[in-house]
Amino acid sequence: MSRNIGIPNVTAPKVKDCNDKFCPFHGVTRIRGKITKGEVVSKRSRKTVIIRFDYNQFIPKYQRYERRNSRLACHLPKCLEDSINVGDRVMVGESRKISKTKAFIVLGKLKQIGE
Repeated sequence: MSRNIGIPNVTAPKVKDCNDKFCPFHGVTRIRGKITKGEVVSKRSRKTVIIRFDYNQFIPKYQRYERRNSRLACHLPKCLEDSINVGDRVMVGESRKISKTKAFIVLGKLKQIGE
């Protein structure tokens, strides 16, 4: 059984068994706070992906913007492990701290242009 997490355009993956207690769809963890999108750059750790997101920072001295990027360690639920790979655009949501570096959970893969 999966639950509705209350975020528009996010649906639970259709999988038979997911016993991950940190999964927002099949476990007990709640999503609250920031929702962001990024690109998966690493999937080496178990149950963890590193995503990179770009943003613009205003520099007042020059009255210009510069492009910057940041990386987040995100929990990858068991029900999404097979569908998420390096290079995919994903949506992540903030939750309580899961470990020292992880406070975000992958919610799903975003549709690419041409798919």
